[in-house]
Amino acid sequence: MKVAGVDVSRETRQRLEIFQRLFEKWSATMNLVASSTKKDFQQRHLADSIQIFNLLPYPKQWIDLGSGGGFPGIITAILLAELGDGWVHLVESNHKKAGFLRQVLLETGARGTVHACRIEDAPARIDVCDAISARALAELDMLLEFALPWVQRNPQIRTYFHKGRDYQAEVDKARGRWQFDMIKHSSAIEPDSVILEITDIAPKPQLSSGAA
Repeated sequence: MKVAGVDVSRETRQRLEIFQRLFEKWSATMNLVASSTKKDFQQRHLADSIQIFNLLPYPKQWIDLGSGGGFPGIITAILLAELGDGWVHLVESNHKKAGFLRQVLLETGARGTVHACRIEDAPARIDVCDAISARALAELDMLLEFALPWVQRNPQIRTYFHKGRDYQAEVDKARGRWQFDMIKHSSAIEPDSVILEITDIAPKPQLSSGAA
């Protein structure tokens, strides 16, 4: 059967249904996502998150930054469970949201671990990864800053960041500080949104302002 264009087993569909049930239950008492989008789980959150996995549908070690309500990190972890390999490290500093994420992993059997810490502290807990994802977290310049410790350990890392209609301004700003290659993937869910696939990340050399 297909979910958001991806062929999945009955077990994966059941995991996604468990996630949706838990999401709706916990959303009644805490803000897992923007209140205006709570009722559009299937398209606004599930299908939108599956797009990330479609770009790299293989067993990989992922880090999902600012996992919040579980998008896209929990979705990736559920899809990896069908493959029986790969892992997602979900980084979330809000302990209530981290508790929600742990409950989802427990009940779905998804392949992931929750790290209830600040993103800046996560590199001390998570050694290396193959890919990094983030959705509705920060401007691109800051996302590249967050990713840098892992990029320095593995220069082949691929990063996937959901961005809205103003993404080009963020890209232009980030190029002032960073060198990187970028592929823009148009969202199949939201016409004005994109997923930026960014690789070969490196800080630009800073020119000295002092006299020789």
